[in-house]
Amino acid sequence: MNIDLLTPNISVETKNVFYLTSIKNYKNLPLAENEIQYLIEQVENESSLIEINQYTRKVFVHVNSKEELEYKDYEKMRKLGNSLHSKVQESKISELAVVDFSMSKELTLPILEGLSLSNYQFIRYLRETKKVKHSLSKVHVQSDVLDEKDIEELQSVCEAVKHARNLVNEPLSYLTAQKLSEEIKRMADESGFSVEVFEKTKIQSLKMGGLLAVNKGSIDEPTFSILEWKPEDAKNTNPIVFVGKGIVYDTGGLSLKPTKDSMDLMKSDMGGAASVAGALYAIAKAKLPVHVIGLIPATDNRPGGNAYAPGDIIQMYNGLNVEVLNTDAEGRLILADALSYAKKYEPEFVVDLATLTGAAAVAIGKYGVVAMGNEESADKMEQLKNSGNKTYERVVEFPFWEEYGELIKSDIADLKNIGGRDGGAITAGKFLEHFTDYPWVHIDIAGPAFLGATDNYRGKGGTGVGVRLLYDFIKNYQS
Repeated sequence: MNIDLLTPNISVETKNVFYLTSIKNYKNLPLAENEIQYLIEQVENESSLIEINQYTRKVFVHVNSKEELEYKDYEKMRKLGNSLHSKVQESKISELAVVDFSMSKELTLPILEGLSLSNYQFIRYLRETKKVKHSLSKVHVQSDVLDEKDIEELQSVCEAVKHARNLVNEPLSYLTAQKLSEEIKRMADESGFSVEVFEKTKIQSLKMGGLLAVNKGSIDEPTFSILEWKPEDAKNTNPIVFVGKGIVYDTGGLSLKPTKDSMDLMKSDMGGAASVAGALYAIAKAKLPVHVIGLIPATDNRPGGNAYAPGDIIQMYNGLNVEVLNTDAEGRLILADALSYAKKYEPEFVVDLATLTGAAAVAIGKYGVVAMGNEESADKMEQLKNSGNKTYERVVEFPFWEEYGELIKSDIADLKNIGGRDGGAITAGKFLEHFTDYPWVHIDIAGPAFLGATDNYRGKGGTGVGVRLLYDFIKNYQS
């Protein structure tokens, strides 16, 4: 779906149109007297999206009655965009004009965002797409408060989310670790960030024991991708580093998962990697003046002939020895190597994203993401929470008390890779903390990364959660 900006002198009288207006001036819309009367009745009935059928075209109207907007109102506008998309689909409309009489970017942009994200589909494996493919292909915006930069930024962020969704929705039969690195390179070519990919030989020479151990049961080799956006006008001396978990498929390894409602969803276990790649795409497209690096360790986790086993001791990239008690707690092992590797950049701040624990999903469901971090990251945590509220990818900070660290102590190694049932999301974070010595936040996106049923503009399947959060964080970044 393409969005462009119309100049005010271009008439939209012959186009299917959506009018966004306010309670103060909605009676002045270019509609017939009987249509205005109908509009008044619908506003009195508190209708959010009003439809007028003029037979040769459809007119949709939203009348805003609030003067002071909160972040919850932005989300209502995204959902309104989804409702508008449903109406457009019902009428098989391919081209829509959006006319903004509200004089408010804060209203218009979220509606366009919801409309665009609702138009996403993953149908590349359907032979017949004509009946299911969304009809909407062009949106023309007429507004006195929006400019080309606003529209370009909106499109870039939405495209980034859609790229991330595609990666999450791809099956292992296509998206191996190697293919993931190739897709990231394509995203880099399209947006402008750089990519370096370490193959297995390089990973072995670096002694990334966590990534190599998880990969032992696979017939496909691992990769370690380094994404970088380094503009000349970067306002930070030291980079911000994003780390994304890239488990392209997770059987659980020898600690095998059950199949129903578990293993069949595990193509999505690289949601963190997809979000990091998507965020770099949007950041580079917008040419944000911040130096950002993305690290993506990638492999699948399978119980092949030489798979790592419960009871194994593995030596990590930073030299720590880890006792493996459950091979299905593999994501933290590959993240740990990447977090240790991040030290070489002397980062100003590091945040990792991962579909790490079912405990996080159980705790808050699909409605937000779980976060925790060290004391040095307190101000960055607040910035992330603020971005989470604005994008409605809300960040819930969990306690990170030192007592949780006691639960991952091993009798025979430096650490064990699980801490028992209690506080599972937090003990996973405590494990990762051992591989950091810089301001750091861990974000567990397990709840909303992949949805089994359609959820408004987030759709069904991969949601791309984290892309908009990280983009807004970097856009408004404060050292």
